Amino acid sequence: MRFRVGKSAAGYGVHLVDGDKAVNLSALDPAIGEDLMSLARGEVDISSLSEAIAGAEKVSAADVTPALPIDSPGKVICLGLNYVDHIKEGGYEIPSYPALFMRGRNSLMAAGEPMIRPSCSERLDYEVELMVIVGKGGKHITEEDALDHVFAYTVFNDGSVRDYQRKTHQWTPGKNFDATGAIGPDAVTPDELPEGAVGLKIESRVGSEILQSATTSDMLWSVARTIATISEYATLEPGDMIAMGTPPGVGHAKTPPRWLRPGEVVEAEVEGIGICANPIVAEEDIGAEAAQ
Repeated sequence: MRFRVGKSAAGYGVHLVDGDKAVNLSALDPAIGEDLMSLARGEVDISSLSEAIAGAEKVSAADVTPALPIDSPGKVICLGLNYVDHIKEGGYEIPSYPALFMRGRNSLMAAGEPMIRPSCSERLDYEVELMVIVGKGGKHITEEDALDHVFAYTVFNDGSVRDYQRKTHQWTPGKNFDATGAIGPDAVTPDELPEGAVGLKIESRVGSEILQSATTSDMLWSVARTIATISEYATLEPGDMIAMGTPPGVGHAKTPPRWLRPGEVVEAEVEGIGICANPIVAEEDIGAEAAQ
């Protein structure tokens, strides 16, 4: 199934997307709520709504303004180095254990919303990534059982402020500027994709300029292995999100560096899941508009 959380003429909530049409599931069953958390927890049986969905009012999927699939995730865990060629372009050694960091809620925003280039830096970079939304929680999850814990997959653009990322060995500042991590617009359940979401084209671009292009088969740590590894130290819970790292081609590795500029629209796409597109806006311009 393909879900889009957001607002449409049918109201705000979780939308089931079928082709170019969408049905507001939250209007059919208020127990679903306004994001995917209830579905990720398995609290609502979608199959019981099949007759209601068939007879429900449908709207254009393009008219659903996206919101975050999980509004308040408990944890957002990101892999920093998961594609060999990206590791090499960053000047790192190939690790024997994944580089992991976390993002806070204020750093996240939905597809379509402005990605903010901060006033203190012009070095805003792009990173297209596959993102996992956890369904069934657990700790010490085996790699063999790990994919049973995936509720859905979505697209993530891990906007990174590179000079702040490199200030220390800890990447937290550069990965947590407000409104730099774009998610969505759709969340697709595993039955719609290859097992473990392998073999999917993953690409970022600005207009006709292709910035990154690879396949998820190139990941060092698979989705299953990543879930197993993280669950060794952290209890995973429904609604947690895991970003699976980015392929080569990021801006800081290009000569000259290719930073995102205000006025551009950056697109991050994962085959079979969708395109996460966001306009780039300068923080100082937002302040000027607010003052008018």
